[in-house]
Parts: sequence; structure tokens; C-alpha cells
Amino acid sequence: MHVVSVVNFKGGSGKTTTAAHLAQHLALKGHRVLAIDLDPQASLTALHGIQPELDDVPSLYETLRYDEHRKAIQDVIRPTNFPNLDIVPASLELQEYEYDTPVALTSTDPHEGRTFFTRISRALDEVDDRYDVVVIDCPPQLGYLTLTALTASSSVIVTVHPQMLDVMSMSQFLLMLGGIMKTIRDAGANMRLKWFRYLVTRFEPTDGPQKQMVGFLQAMFPNQMLTAPVLKSTAISDAGITKQTLYEVERSQFVRTTYDRAIASLNEVNDEISELIHRAWGRE
Repeated sequence: MHVVSVVNFKGGSGKTTTAAHLAQHLALKGHRVLAIDLDPQASLTALHGIQPELDDVPSLYETLRYDEHRKAIQDVIRPTNFPNLDIVPASLELQEYEYDTPVALTSTDPHEGRTFFTRISRALDEVDDRYDVVVIDCPPQLGYLTLTALTASSSVIVTVHPQMLDVMSMSQFLLMLGGIMKTIRDAGANMRLKWFRYLVTRFEPTDGPQKQMVGFLQAMFPNQMLTAPVLKSTAISDAGITKQTLYEVERSQFVRTTYDRAIASLNEVNDEISELIHRAWGRE
């Protein structure tokens, strides 16, 4: 099982859009995929037709919680309308993990708290034979949920909107992340990261400053940048209005050139990520 976490510290970077299209693309290619929505805002969940505010759906918090009410991950997995793709929905309840973990760290039996970072890994071990790839949409903050997901990850994708403030925010996020992950590794975390990549999102090729910023990123991180960017497209945002992705909507609903350019951009990115996953498995 290969676990991909999609992260960014700043909202609006296309993180959820990236996670949704990646999970669906992998499923359409025949992989058995589990999408996990770890963001309490539940956007990935909504894109798959589940409304946590209306449906009483359990989130991964039920599997992560520290008390006697903990459920097995099998009990919180739901099917989607995509063959080969299941999802663990999100809800505001996930935020409870951020409050429970510090309490567990200082409890009379603090072992569970001290090893909080293993909770997603251990849960995924229970369904290791059911899925080839897990795609986790992390919350846009560096909290216990994100750290627990990253410890379970085989690879990480950091979405980057190519503007100065977003890149500065990303650099601060990575500095904090590096320090915290070192502390967790020293505490006994088994980090099994196969690869780490930056993905440029919402890219406008005609925007001069954006092109300059992409060039700067490619010069700074020549081996960590995904080659293809995700283009900014009205097709992606228009599909989102009806809580759909480009892999679900009808091409006839859009200006054909707009749709074709957007879907080609997404396919190029997702094919590149698929290749990295296959290489991590030892396949060419």
C-alpha cells in the first residue's frame, strides 16, 4: 500500500482539488484507492456527494480517538460512485483529535499520547490487503492530524500557488515541519518516505510574475518539482459548483477547448504522480 499525503499550510492552493482528481484518476486506471479526508472543512467529502452537516457520517476521528468508543477503520469507510474508490469522510469532529492528543500526552497512561503519530499507520495496516493507494487530503495547518498523516505517508505532495506570499508561507510551513518531524523521528517514528514533490497549481501561463516564480522554484528545487503544473481553469471551478470533478462532468457542458486544456493538464500531472508511485513499487 502506497500512502500519498497532499499538504499545504495555506488555503486556496488547490490542495483538495489535487487530492480528489488524483484519487479518481488512480481508480480509473484500475488501482484500488482509499481517499481519506482529514480536513474538518470536508471539501473532499462534499465532492463525493456526502454532506457531513446533513448526513450523520463518522470520520477518521472515530478510528483515532483515545477512548473506549474507538472504531475500526473498516467501520468508517464508505463507497463512492467511482469503481475502485472508497472514502473516509471528514466532519468537524476531526478537530477533537487536536484537543484530545495533548490530554493523552499528559494522562496517567501517556503511552498512547506519546505514540499518537502511529495511529493512522496502525489503522491502515487493518486494510492493507484491500487498497493499492491511499490519498490523504490533510488540513491546511500543522497540527496533530497532519503530523499523524505524514508519519503514515509513503510520499508527500506540497501544492504551491506560484505567487510570492504563497511561496513565503510554504517556506515557513516547511521550516516548522522539518523541526517537528525531526522531534517525532527522535521519539521513535518510522518515517518511510519514498519521495517528496512540489506541485504548481492554479498556474496561468500568460502571467509573467507567475512564470518567473515557477522558474525560481525549478531552479531552487530541480529534483523535487513535478514537471507539469495544474493550469488555472474555469472548467475546474465550474465543475466544483455542482460538487463534481472534471472526471465526472460531461465535456459538452463546457467550451471544448477550455475543457480539453484542463483535463489534459490534470492527466499529465496525475500520470507523472502515478509513475512515481509505480517506481516506488519497483515497477518501470
